[in-house]
Amino acid sequence: MTNTSTPKVSVVVPNYNHARFLPRRIDSILGQTYQDFELILLDDCSTDESRSILSKFADDPRVRIEFNVVNSGSTFKQWNKGVRLARGEYVWIAESDDYADERLLQKLVQMLDAEQSSVLAYCRSWQVSAEGQISGFMDSDHTDLDPRRWTADFLVDGREECRNYLVQRNTISNASAVLFRKEVYVRVGGADESLVLCGDWKLWAAMALTGRIAYLGEPLNYYRFHDTSVRAKSKRSEVGRVEYLEVIHWILQRVTPSDAIRKRLCEIIFSLWIPAVDALEECEPDAALRIIDKLLRWSGSTGVDRSVLANTWLKAAGIHYRQGRPGKALAAAGRAVLVRPIIAGRPVKRGLTRLVAAFKSQR
Repeated sequence: MTNTSTPKVSVVVPNYNHARFLPRRIDSILGQTYQDFELILLDDCSTDESRSILSKFADDPRVRIEFNVVNSGSTFKQWNKGVRLARGEYVWIAESDDYADERLLQKLVQMLDAEQSSVLAYCRSWQVSAEGQISGFMDSDHTDLDPRRWTADFLVDGREECRNYLVQRNTISNASAVLFRKEVYVRVGGADESLVLCGDWKLWAAMALTGRIAYLGEPLNYYRFHDTSVRAKSKRSEVGRVEYLEVIHWILQRVTPSDAIRKRLCEIIFSLWIPAVDALEECEPDAALRIIDKLLRWSGSTGVDRSVLANTWLKAAGIHYRQGRPGKALAAAGRAVLVRPIIAGRPVKRGLTRLVAAFKSQR
């Protein structure tokens, strides 16, 4: 059964094999104090009992159900599908393994209604286990950026948010805490379906660049962290590191952080590049070289230690050498020597020593 009136909010629940979490997820939506919404339930060919659970809600006039015939293989394809189906002015992507306080929609709708320039509003989130045990706030991961910022409400310019925070990491960590304007989502092109893990981060940044962001310091969202969650997978995946670099590069093409943030950012990036490149250099050497190229271009005038830059050039030299490109290998190794200061009195000897060591280490 469908509701013919146009709702203010479209709630999209993209599900894949979260049968054990679905009842609480859906009940926490249907029980919201704000009721002007439609609920779009998506299933991406689950192999558990998800479909039978979702089908139990088919008679609710607020509910629409869409079952995929073929698994899409992409969280962000499902997001885009859900938003295409959405009829509401606002959209809430309520992930199938999370749940919410009954006042979440009411509070976030009020925030978007009150500030027309806001492209999205989000609230503070609890982090809970698969069994529902609270383990703290999600923003505890961001205390190094600002220990108190996510404890109170704020309304900020989205471009400044990108310049100061989103360029460093995804500070809007869970979609289930976010309510956004459908028109803005569509205008920025939706979620990037080529990304596996960081499509949400890039999406929030793209939307933020077009307006303001509203934040509610009251924790009304419950993010469930478990072994099969996207966040858990990203911590175990080299793909997550690679996409992290890609998204930062994308944001840096659009905003210019302060020198202090650029220096800090380079330190973070260079701490991640070694495992990312190491994971790719054997099976996808050209992809590894593209990452190295980005790292070297980002470093610019940020004050990254010269020995780190030199080692990066040496890594590129080693990949070129193994791929049968001795000229490029020699050029990259030479750049390593030029980048790192050579002790006065023995420049030639030290330079040659480095070149020889670089090639020997890669054989």
